[in-house]
Amino acid sequence: MTSVLDLTAPVPETAPGPQAAATRVPVVAADGGGDPAGWAASHRAEVRAALADAGAVLLRGLGPRTPEEVGAVAAALGIEAMPEREGFAPRRTLAPGVLSSSEWPPDEPMCMHHEVSYAAEVPSTLLFACLRAPDEGGATALADGQAVLRALPADLVEPFAREGWQLTRSYREVGVAWTEAFGTEDPAEVAAYCAREAVEHSWLPDGALRTRQRRAAVLTHPGTGRPVWFNQVAFLNERTLDPMVREYLTDVYGPGALPFTTAYGDGRPIPDEVVETIDRAYRAATVREPWITGDVLVVDNLRMAHSREPYEGDRRIAVVLGDPVRLPGHVRAL
Repeated sequence: MTSVLDLTAPVPETAPGPQAAATRVPVVAADGGGDPAGWAASHRAEVRAALADAGAVLLRGLGPRTPEEVGAVAAALGIEAMPEREGFAPRRTLAPGVLSSSEWPPDEPMCMHHEVSYAAEVPSTLLFACLRAPDEGGATALADGQAVLRALPADLVEPFAREGWQLTRSYREVGVAWTEAFGTEDPAEVAAYCAREAVEHSWLPDGALRTRQRRAAVLTHPGTGRPVWFNQVAFLNERTLDPMVREYLTDVYGPGALPFTTAYGDGRPIPDEVVETIDRAYRAATVREPWITGDVLVVDNLRMAHSREPYEGDRRIAVVLGDPVRLPGHVRAL
């Protein structure tokens, strides 16, 4: 397997975003030769080793053409697909175990996050496959949570490391419906899921569902043994909402009724400057490689946060959430 590891070269001018001097994602030449799953099966050990070393690896030229082939590649790499629960943006099921990327306005960036880090059971591996690259932009950028943790001020990290963080959600007209997020139309099944997964829930007078959960913000990576910043404290904070949307929802439903917001583990509000400092640390750690049709990106979700940059044109990315894991100390009591 020929490796092209370029972590210092500047991003091509076609890659959008404010970090013009950001470095690139590790890239491996992968000639699928019309049989991407066969290539993945024969190079499984090398790909897994590269993933463990760098936290992510881009298989350039592997060439899956359909969602079914994407699922076959994931299986050949030994990735166990899992369903998504508690999603925050709509997705479509493209094939068994294969989802669309989150439906998000193409002209708006999606901030750095570890996929469903607020759940009790999280995917430890993600696979993204580019079925069609956009005309411009749209990179799935990455940031190493170990580097982010090192960059954050100790006094900012300390209360999160001690107390964890809280996520509160209200399922109304913004975001996904509770029926989609939990994969059921039966409130009893939602109640059973929440009891099992340590999610506090209540049904509001208008029929909306409100949930609250507390999770660790800093974890020890099970593979590296190193501490990692693993949460969605900044991304799911109410300050990421458009101010006009936030004002409208607060006016209509009252304080505490926003579709999502985060807090310290003891429930205290997170100041604006803390969210801004976290976002700056993510930006400083960001690496990216523009998509080419046929690329497959494999990511260690416990170590690497990811984002999606604005784009133009038809962007088709298939996603596999894989290798579910329950992490010691991740679930905290409310």
